[in-house]
Amino acid sequence: MSFDLRLYRAEDEAAAIELWHRTWQQAYPQIDFAARLDWWRERWRKDLVPKASIVVVEQDGALIGFVTIDGEGYLDQLVVDPGQWGSDAARLLVDEAKRLSPTRVTLLVNKDNTRAIRFYERNGFAHAGDDVNPTSGRPVLRMEWKP
Repeated sequence: MSFDLRLYRAEDEAAAIELWHRTWQQAYPQIDFAARLDWWRERWRKDLVPKASIVVVEQDGALIGFVTIDGEGYLDQLVVDPGQWGSDAARLLVDEAKRLSPTRVTLLVNKDNTRAIRFYERNGFAHAGDDVNPTSGRPVLRMEWKP
């Protein structure tokens, strides 16, 4: 499989939001993410696009994933199409986040998302404590990568 990385462009918004919805719905089918789309669109536009570097991964010209990382090295979102889970797409995005923040990358991951936790561990992230997601109230694990 061949993947291409590039910077996010404004015309990617609809595809990125749809991908976020589909991916999170797959990961947590008991939660109605369609009901959160307006909230997510506003957060995307006000909090992530203006404040973070966003890199997308494409395959055959289709957006299949993205990563957001801010100037402090906080990785807010790593989203990959469920059909690409297990491929190199997520690893390429994490490697790009490390390149953009070469001294430290931090993130929060839902404690019950064992697949994601294992992925981050395989990619050099260590457990850095427990926390609570300020939006959802769900228990999360802080993870950190340092070179």
